[in-house]
Amino acid sequence: MKILSIGNSFSQDAHRYLHKAARADGFQMKCVNLVIGGCSLSQHFKNINNDAKAYSFEFNGEVTGIYVTIKEALQSDDWDYITIQQVSNQSISYETYHPYIQELSGYIRYHAPKSRLLLHQTWAYEQDSERLIQLGYEDPNDMFRDLKAAYEQAAEAISADGIIPAGQCMQNLLANGMEKVHRDTFHAGTGAARYAIALTWYGYLTGRPIEDNRLREFDQPVSEWEIQTAKLSARQALGQDI
Repeated sequence: MKILSIGNSFSQDAHRYLHKAARADGFQMKCVNLVIGGCSLSQHFKNINNDAKAYSFEFNGEVTGIYVTIKEALQSDDWDYITIQQVSNQSISYETYHPYIQELSGYIRYHAPKSRLLLHQTWAYEQDSERLIQLGYEDPNDMFRDLKAAYEQAAEAISADGIIPAGQCMQNLLANGMEKVHRDTFHAGTGAARYAIALTWYGYLTGRPIEDNRLREFDQPVSEWEIQTAKLSARQALGQDI
């Protein structure tokens, strides 16, 4: 299976362990992520119009030092899935998606007509985060409610093939007792949180069960309780039998 993401640091969070999680399950998955930190849908739209060679090309969760255009990446392989997302601080409002997501999805479908197009649902900021307060929220649950609704509206507008529920998985981690899921109040933690997001992606893309995933190589120590909580939270987000 071949996955291409057009995103930013939040897709970087999702991709860090995705290939490794698939490999640990004996599944072959090529994972390419195009990254510009903080890149919004409007900036992606400008970049396709300018054919900007501005994207860091990450392969299987690793930085390569290569920079590409979106068109080069789209035409470089026969992708099974392509994902797009809104920058997190604009994710709460559908008005920031339109008309850029329509233009971007049309461009993707023109250059990769056989691929399925998915939205990567991003997540809410940490409680008491300055960024959360700047957006006018006191409760992260309210931010998640609004971004979830915006992603659903965007998916309908472009007839997307689905939404990867990574943001729901992050909500589940907190509900299941994980006290810290962010590393800087907005990005995912580099251990269990990134693993849970990777499992959510892997389960969504493949339809395979994730409860027996054997990945144990992480960028920071992850306890067995955290591993099991990550699996539970991802399964809940996917609606897999618990």
